[in-house]
Amino acid sequence: MDDLNEMAKFHSAGATVRHKSLFADLPTHKNESELSADFIKKWAVPFYMEIASYDNTRWIDKIKEIKNEITTDVCISLLGDFNWRTRLVGAYFAAVKGYQELIDIIGNHLLKSEFCCVGHIYALTLTFFKTDKSVGFLNQYLDYYLTTPSLYFDQKSVMESLLYLDSIDKTENCKRHFENWRRLEQDRKPLENQQALALAKLLEQQEGKGVAEDYLQSLSSIDNDRVENLSIDYVAEQITILKNLNQYSS
Repeated sequence: MDDLNEMAKFHSAGATVRHKSLFADLPTHKNESELSADFIKKWAVPFYMEIASYDNTRWIDKIKEIKNEITTDVCISLLGDFNWRTRLVGAYFAAVKGYQELIDIIGNHLLKSEFCCVGHIYALTLTFFKTDKSVGFLNQYLDYYLTTPSLYFDQKSVMESLLYLDSIDKTENCKRHFENWRRLEQDRKPLENQQALALAKLLEQQEGKGVAEDYLQSLSSIDNDRVENLSIDYVAEQITILKNLNQYSS
């Protein structure tokens, strides 16, 4: 139960999922010192919760206001911080400014998957750059993580990113991954059931049996035989926003 409590704390904080992957030894860009509170307040706090969100577009105007101040050093500092919030903003700003020289940093961050809540932005940025190297990172991610159901991170976001690129470039990158995608969708169901039961036990101890039963009942209404559909709508919308931001000049 202590492990479950610890797991709940990590998830609620958006912290790292501890795992050993094929990419564990890849070089990771890390700052030599911690970012100042003022730096984080200016560059991360106003943006990390809203960038690429569905619900509002206020963040677009905020980025336009400070675009001229964004430099390579700002992006590198954000990407080098050991925190999903700063890394998310750093990756997105790299696309806004067209800093393709940061593809290796962003691609390695995606492959290592050290944090939750940020992989979809790595994928979006690599998709925006649309170079052979950035597409290579997306393919490399899927080659490994689609065959590792215990590490279900951003496979769907990366699949949709590649599917989007295929649709506009008339390529077939996604084709080689479809079989593994379908297999992953099937293989992860037992893992999801185990996680659901573990969480139900935690809920029962902390909130009562009724809450745990309601949680399990809500899951039972989902069709467990479905195969999750892929869509490029979100990626296409966000790439359009990024293109406009990239071309914007005050």
